[in-house]
Amino acid sequence: MDNNMESMLEVYLFEANDLLEHLDEILINCEKANAFDTDSINEIFRIMHTIKGSSAMMQFNSLMTISHKAEDLFYYVRENGIDEKYNAELFELMFRSSDFIKDEISKVENNEPLTTDIGTFEQEINDFLKKISQKEPGHAETQSQIPVPEQPAVPSKAIPVKEASKQIQASAAPAQADPDYPYSVRVFFDEETEMENLRAVILVNAIRDIYQDIRYFPQDIETNPASAEEIIRNGFLISFKEQQGLASVLKIIENFVYTKNYTVLDKPGNASRAESAEKTASGNSAAGQETQGTNHGSVKQNLINVNLSRLDNLMDLMGEIVITESMVTTTPSAQSGAGVDNNFNKASRQLRKLTDELQEVVMSIRMVPISGVFQKMNRIVRDMSKKLDKDVQLVMVGEDTEVDKTIIDNIGDPIMHLVRNAMDHGIETKEERAQTNKSPRGTITLSAQNTGGEILISVQDDGKGIDKKSVLEKAKRQGLLKKPEKEYSTREIYNFLLMPGFSTNDVVTEYSGRGVGMDVVKKNVEKVGGDVSLISEVGKGTKILFKIPLTLAIVNGMKISVGETVFTIPINNIRQSFKVDQSSLHYDTDMNEIIMVRNQYYPVLRLYKIFGIETEITDIGSGIVILVETHEKAYCIFADALLGEQQVVVKSLPIYLNQYNVKETGITGCAILGDGSISLILDILNLYNNH
Repeated sequence: MDNNMESMLEVYLFEANDLLEHLDEILINCEKANAFDTDSINEIFRIMHTIKGSSAMMQFNSLMTISHKAEDLFYYVRENGIDEKYNAELFELMFRSSDFIKDEISKVENNEPLTTDIGTFEQEINDFLKKISQKEPGHAETQSQIPVPEQPAVPSKAIPVKEASKQIQASAAPAQADPDYPYSVRVFFDEETEMENLRAVILVNAIRDIYQDIRYFPQDIETNPASAEEIIRNGFLISFKEQQGLASVLKIIENFVYTKNYTVLDKPGNASRAESAEKTASGNSAAGQETQGTNHGSVKQNLINVNLSRLDNLMDLMGEIVITESMVTTTPSAQSGAGVDNNFNKASRQLRKLTDELQEVVMSIRMVPISGVFQKMNRIVRDMSKKLDKDVQLVMVGEDTEVDKTIIDNIGDPIMHLVRNAMDHGIETKEERAQTNKSPRGTITLSAQNTGGEILISVQDDGKGIDKKSVLEKAKRQGLLKKPEKEYSTREIYNFLLMPGFSTNDVVTEYSGRGVGMDVVKKNVEKVGGDVSLISEVGKGTKILFKIPLTLAIVNGMKISVGETVFTIPINNIRQSFKVDQSSLHYDTDMNEIIMVRNQYYPVLRLYKIFGIETEITDIGSGIVILVETHEKAYCIFADALLGEQQVVVKSLPIYLNQYNVKETGITGCAILGDGSISLILDILNLYNNH
């Protein structure tokens, strides 16, 4: 496949997947309301129309045919409405169409052959269209009486590009605008657009939502791949009967993502003169000059698609710049010499400011809202509710939270797995639920929250919950216990569910099936530096929480020393640091050290003890105490000294260290410091939970 074809395919897949997500969203909202509103009908028609056109271009016949049938169906519904009694059937048919198209697209993605036998499904859609278009019971209209879209139907086999290009040469641009449609606009698309004729189809559909009566040239944009060349050469001409029609859609043309610039030709009777003036001007169109009596001569595209690997490279470079900056500013020679000092400090402050800004820009480019992942779960809940005969609603909280694209790609599957698990094993059956005092309708809540340093994502159900005694017994039978049963905390017991091979077969029904594949969920979340925890209460429900770093790349950290070792604590976790003397130290009932700060007691962790580091500073008065906090816990860390604040690039720990559970000890990754040495980055929550 040549590069051009490959990039066309990428654009096709990106758009089709995007449209299908939107389609599912519309169908679910309409199903909840048990009605199709006008906007939704238009939108579904347009989605099917676009998928049909682009699939025809790519010569994906199965996709083209089914989307064409669905488009015909919604053309009829748009023009004639639909009786409420057919709603349920139409929903089912459209969900099946959406699934069929999704399956075919995943075949395209995996380079597998597409389905050839679609006759039965095609027939089903045809039959349904016949059924809803009957005037009286028992009296079906003939197929010819069913209105079909104004656009020419797509042939069952797309025209080969070579033949199509011969056809296009024969059809030159019209010498002047249609006299009945004197108000015209000529649109030029951006050079990198690709598949210009498909862009034209999408633009026409967007315009028709506002103003129906238009003519356009080339006319065969849907069926003729070579019409793209015509559009590149002469632009895409759209003509209107009334000036007001043209005025009403200029904003759409202006905001259309692929529009480079456009020219309005709106002088009745002077069409040819306007046309020639425009042609002269179009030579300068790339320079963005305004043309023929319009304020909208040049409209620049303001969105671009970028391959994620390029953003990854940009992120890596950003990391290297941060490391190099710290090397430059910590060079001993740079810090000595009184004359240099002032200028150097000034320049290094400016450099830090610019790298900070650059980093923020790079980060923001990679951020996408989590709503895309959350919205997909609507469909799973809808389908499983029907299949399992359970009444369940999905509630979303904080779906506008923005997360790094890499994180989104890695958490989609775990969230889907947890939602399925909650539907299957968490929420009770209607009969079981009726015997409790809970609302008859079960609830699954997806929530996302940005705490400043990390993203918290949770999947919660109000189902039957998990019995921890049964989990502990199962763990005992599988030989997983490493200490007496009573010494296991609730958190540790539920963590068994996240272990590989912890099968929950033969376990009491409270949570049968929970845990199957949960280790995969954990693995995916850990891949992006995250942490999974599970909280549950029998009869109340279960909550699984992901804690994921906001960025996988750069954090502001405070360097501290313990003996010869340098640790980094993320600045977000530090509340304050202070010196204390022996008299401030107290002990709780278990003889653990605690310190009072502002009338509150906090436990103390001595890092040299935890990590077995040799140091001369063991007396609490000679070191430094740092009060740290997470969303769950606040406590004090005892270290030798503070070494100062620095931006560090987080490098993940090598995968082979996972077998030693290094993360569980409270180390989340490492960073290269300015002098080339390595500092370990502390995970404040895990450090406390595991010591």
